[in-house]
Amino acid sequence: MVTAGVTQLHPFLAAWPHPSEPGSSRLAPAARTIPEEGGRRSGLARSRAPPLGGRPSSAPPRLAALTDSERSGLQPQPGPQQPPRPAPFLEGRAALGGGTGTWGRPRQLFLHIQASRNTCTPLYSLVESVSNSTCTIIVDDDDSKIWSLYDAGPRNIRCPLIFLPPVSGTADVFFRQILALTGWGYRVIALQYPVYWDHLEFCDGFRKLLDHLQLDKVHLFGASLGGFLAQKFAEYTHKSPRVHSLILCNSFSDTSIFNQTWTASSFWLMPSFMLKKIVLGNFSSGPVDPMMADAIDFMVDRLESLGQSELASRLTLNCQNSYVEPHKIRDIPVTIMDVFDQSALSTEAKEEMYKLYPNARRAHLKTGGNFPYLCRSAEVNLYVQIHLLQFHGTKYAAIDPSMVSAEELEVQKGSLGISQEEQ
Repeated sequence: MVTAGVTQLHPFLAAWPHPSEPGSSRLAPAARTIPEEGGRRSGLARSRAPPLGGRPSSAPPRLAALTDSERSGLQPQPGPQQPPRPAPFLEGRAALGGGTGTWGRPRQLFLHIQASRNTCTPLYSLVESVSNSTCTIIVDDDDSKIWSLYDAGPRNIRCPLIFLPPVSGTADVFFRQILALTGWGYRVIALQYPVYWDHLEFCDGFRKLLDHLQLDKVHLFGASLGGFLAQKFAEYTHKSPRVHSLILCNSFSDTSIFNQTWTASSFWLMPSFMLKKIVLGNFSSGPVDPMMADAIDFMVDRLESLGQSELASRLTLNCQNSYVEPHKIRDIPVTIMDVFDQSALSTEAKEEMYKLYPNARRAHLKTGGNFPYLCRSAEVNLYVQIHLLQFHGTKYAAIDPSMVSAEELEVQKGSLGISQEEQ
């Protein structure tokens, strides 16, 4: 049975109560009085900014009534440069002004933190621009197996770039890639897969999804577990290829590197908090720069949105004894993307990937941690474009032909002719 529907979804804003609504007292903005020389001015209060998702107050602004000295006292004072802050979920929520409450609470401070930096649009505001709607599709006999996806870009492209998230991620963790690549004319699909308990079951469900979307071949970008599943799907369909190229970000080729194969069969029994603790153990624990700290906090929030069965199934796929058979996918163009700083993958795991794909392109990032597609999105997007450039002018291009200049097409056709002669 195949069904599809479109539902309005605001995953990052819906969980926050509006301060002006009755009964929403948990995040109601507090008011403070501003002292005047010689005493207090009664009745003069300036509310703090509402939390993300809250509606601004209808009361008239009070700042205009302040004297020049009071107004200057509210301006931020210059000070020494702030050192890199530690990963927020590890150092306590008070570091972000969120107290010691739930993991999602620091979102209330993101607008203020980012505005003070004056460097980029807040993470959650950007996400809302791609989270207006999500498509849910059922392709299995089991109605509980629901694929969620964002499909953006020109629909005439029949070989789009598909993003597969890591264990802790959802489809919207690739919102920076969706915003940038679709603006350049690429068709991009970000997926969130349902609960599958073995790799063969996942591959069969993914094949049915591509059939439903009427996509013969696709380019796959996989992060961590998503990259391993992308390789397994390419291996699964090697007799009738459905994968035209692979971009593997912080990925692996053998699940034995995690030394958890003996516990993979028991994840379904574990409670949600224990599964989350296992995932959080792979996150960076030392001081990081502000953008990496925001990315970690964002991924912790996405981890909180996953249920017990989703987490258990993903950890099972991540640790179940399996490896990639390279001879079945040796003809697929591959780009290996990894970072030089701390990540969940060991140096030995990275070296194994290089040995498995000796002809693969290598895209190295100096920093980025476990989530470079969030905190180093400009570099990741550039590497993605370089990878897809080799397919411009062919039927497997992921970009709208009208967005490619004639000169670029001529150069690409010439390089394709040379490569065909060499073969």
